[in-house]
Amino acid sequence: MLRIVALSLLTASMFLTAPARATDPSPPTEKLSCANPAAGAAAQGAEAPASARYIGSSASAASAPKVLFKLNRAEDAPTILRFVTNYLAVEPSAKVAVVGYGAGIDFMLQGASDSGGTPYADQMAALAARGVDFKVCNNTLKARNLTAAAVSPPATVVPGAVNEIIRLQTREGYAYFQN
Repeated sequence: MLRIVALSLLTASMFLTAPARATDPSPPTEKLSCANPAAGAAAQGAEAPASARYIGSSASAASAPKVLFKLNRAEDAPTILRFVTNYLAVEPSAKVAVVGYGAGIDFMLQGASDSGGTPYADQMAALAARGVDFKVCNNTLKARNLTAAAVSPPATVVPGAVNEIIRLQTREGYAYFQN
């Protein structure tokens, strides 16, 4: 019985490694690291392409990631704007949406500014120029007796934040980030 098991293991071992030996009898000439894709290129004396510098970064716009940032607290606006800016520094071709509801719409209203007095409209415009969509919940506007006129461009009004978040995830393929 032991002989049959040993023979089976030996046969399985040969089966698993045989194709590699049959197609390429020479040892590999380069080392690549999954943990650091730049290491393989550096070992060859070349700089790794930008897409290989960060694990998970996209190589083309066709496969660009889509990310949804939700915001429901006014005090989180500076953090979310910083997260979006930092994310785009690594993934410049990403499609990003910021959806606000509740107090999370405050920074997207006319005249809103951060603690330093910088108008949020300027920050939103800079990010919108990089493709970021800002979306305000109409249900929140109604609850506050506000209209779309209270929303600062480039933000747009969507019927409901919950519906928009679910739509972006299920129909548009957006990944969801929650602070």
